[in-house]
Amino acid sequence: MDIDLEKFFDTVNHDMLMARVARRVKDKRLLKLIRAFITSGIMHEGIVTAHTAGTPQGSPLSPLLSNILLDDLDKEPERRGHKFCRYADDCNIYVKSQKAAQRVMESVTRYLEKKLHLKVNKDKSKITKPSAAKFLGYTMTWHRKPRLKVAPESVRRLKDHIRELLRMGRSRAIGRVITDLEPIITGWTQCYRLATVKNTFENLDEWLRRRLRCVLWRQWKKPKIRAKKLMARGLDPVRAHTSAYNGRGPWWNAGASHMNAALLVRWFMNQGLASFLARRKSFIHLA
Repeated sequence: MDIDLEKFFDTVNHDMLMARVARRVKDKRLLKLIRAFITSGIMHEGIVTAHTAGTPQGSPLSPLLSNILLDDLDKEPERRGHKFCRYADDCNIYVKSQKAAQRVMESVTRYLEKKLHLKVNKDKSKITKPSAAKFLGYTMTWHRKPRLKVAPESVRRLKDHIRELLRMGRSRAIGRVITDLEPIITGWTQCYRLATVKNTFENLDEWLRRRLRCVLWRQWKKPKIRAKKLMARGLDPVRAHTSAYNGRGPWWNAGASHMNAALLVRWFMNQGLASFLARRKSFIHLA
């Protein structure tokens, strides 16, 4: 089951938070400073608006304060013997049955709202199988011994980002486009290096190479130029001309055998294209 707190950093009760901070911090000067920090106002168009609830968004102190407040939440499933994981305001609890999940959801919701004065987002909080749940961009397989994998939503967001970048770079040299992709591939793979299901990374490599072949097919524009480019990359004249004048769209041609033969994986490697799978392996070895 997935528990989502509604606008957590905007709705934290100051008195509730400070009471829990005071359990750990005995220095009254520090407590006064923290209170001043969370109640400091926001200036908008010259007018200061006081903070009556919540903690400042983007502050490095806010996640720490959230952990102090939600430490009580951690103790609830721990006390009941449930498996759980939490990061900031995102929490997953694992139980054995649908009936148990319903009971735990009701009790945890009641605890959060009555004891900690937080509001549970009922639309986003849900009871579901672990293989259908998402946590920090990860999910799990359905097997008896589940394996960690990248959630489909995380892959979809990455593809949308890459599509936008390639759409902006249709007229640029392919080497420049590949250079711009390097930090995206490295950062994303570093983020999801813990995934043990590797076919996600393999599929992304295939998808990205097809996207780049699509960019090149568009850049070549006219059938005559396409035939010339295909022949320059090793295709015989008959096949090159037949492929160049096939009348199909860029995406179809990018996945067709003639473009795969003309632009091999080795060619992309020589252009400096980073591999999702290779990056993942390197990060695992460094760990």
